[in-house]
Amino acid sequence: MRQVVREFQRQAAEADFTAVIDDTGSHTARQLLEEATRLAGALSAGTADGAVGTVMIQADNSWRTVAATLAAGLSGGDGGVIALVNRHTTRAEFATAWEDIRPDAVVAEPSAIDEWAVPERLPGPARTVLDGWTCLATPHQREVSRWSGGVLIGLTSGSTGRPKGVVQSEAALRYAATTTIDVNGLSPGDAVAAIVPLSSTAAYCFGVYLALLLRGPLVLTGKWDRALALRRMADTGVRWTMCVPTMALQMGDEAAGSGILRGVRSITVGGGPMDRAALARAERSLGTRILRVFGMSECLGHTSPSPEDPEEIRLGRDGRPFPGTDVRAVTPDGQVAGPGVTGRAQVRGPSLFLGYAGDGRAVPPALTEDGYLPTGDLLIVHEDGTLTIMGREKDIIIRGGRNIDITEIERAVAGHPRVARACVVPVPDDILGERVALLVVTTDDRPLDLAEVTGHLDNIGLSKTKWPEYVYGTDELPQTKVGKLDRGGARDLAARMRAREADRP
Repeated sequence: MRQVVREFQRQAAEADFTAVIDDTGSHTARQLLEEATRLAGALSAGTADGAVGTVMIQADNSWRTVAATLAAGLSGGDGGVIALVNRHTTRAEFATAWEDIRPDAVVAEPSAIDEWAVPERLPGPARTVLDGWTCLATPHQREVSRWSGGVLIGLTSGSTGRPKGVVQSEAALRYAATTTIDVNGLSPGDAVAAIVPLSSTAAYCFGVYLALLLRGPLVLTGKWDRALALRRMADTGVRWTMCVPTMALQMGDEAAGSGILRGVRSITVGGGPMDRAALARAERSLGTRILRVFGMSECLGHTSPSPEDPEEIRLGRDGRPFPGTDVRAVTPDGQVAGPGVTGRAQVRGPSLFLGYAGDGRAVPPALTEDGYLPTGDLLIVHEDGTLTIMGREKDIIIRGGRNIDITEIERAVAGHPRVARACVVPVPDDILGERVALLVVTTDDRPLDLAEVTGHLDNIGLSKTKWPEYVYGTDELPQTKVGKLDRGGARDLAARMRAREADRP
């Protein structure tokens, strides 16, 4: 983070400015740099070169996440690396991330430190930092070269059920953020908002890092509250934000046609199924422009339309590749698909990640021979160069922007003593895009209710964010002609059951 932090320092030295507005008020650049300096001192205590090393930081939507970023940039030695952790990470998920990242320090609120059993892993002295949070660090020498130039590790749910640490370089963050600034016509000093949790790689890049580049206010809300988010963005003169479709639609409903965000130049929306008509209603209600985009933690940003594009492009497709980024559709025989032909999406560009965290280092990704990353999506490239994502190659559910692995839930449900066969499928939802439904055949032909299922999942430690929201009993799961599970038929069956349920008084 050294490059952006040096630029931030120079601007603050010339004239102090408001850098963060959050639930606790306004925080200036110099105040944040003072906090960052104290944090860097606590992190590097006992080291000869003042290096902070690799730090797992509880990334909440407050000034603390920005201060931690500045501390990494102020680090001595070879610099610092930040690994983002959400406060809702379970103890088991934290243990998995720990094995992959092997951090030198952890910074979090005291309750999280205890819940994650951090003192068992870092038994050194606890130091109080960031106005009441706890820092635990190893006394040993820190080696950040193991990350091959990476400065940020973001955990992603991916499609495997196991959190994956995506390692990104500062050059990748800078490219993605700078291109987004250019596409949306933002200027130095503009205020931007971060309403998606900053523990997300994309939210961090297009929130914290982008705001540091602009050297203007980063407007934050600690917890998602659509009314609060609208008021705060309007009151602070925000010019741009990024969110998932769920948030855009909820804010559109809350705005009730008031045009409260007419001062916002545009809102970038990605991370889940999107309906053109619903997004159009939301942007008219909010008074701004919505830009439907495609990206992933492994290749940040990488497509966007322009605010000047017509609605059919902005809301009906998924943008154009960023300058310098190549996105292609590949047919099953390995050929590049022509315009209008669906193929497997592959991407190559400056925001491509360095690899996944594994046993404390960056493990290079599996790329094609010519350097493309297969994304797992199905894609159409149109004649004009715009893209449309047609869905995922693998079966996952995208609920409110979060990827939920079907297989993980099915395996967990299968452990219930009354479950004979189970199939997890998405059912459409106007707000969240998709919700999780469970089709189940029981061993005793008696109904299995939702409370019994979630109680079982709670007992075995499956994250609540992955629990089914609907349970439907059936005599048998749909099958193909050769006797295999027919997932398409299962989705149709669950959708019909959900529709009948919704129609009941």
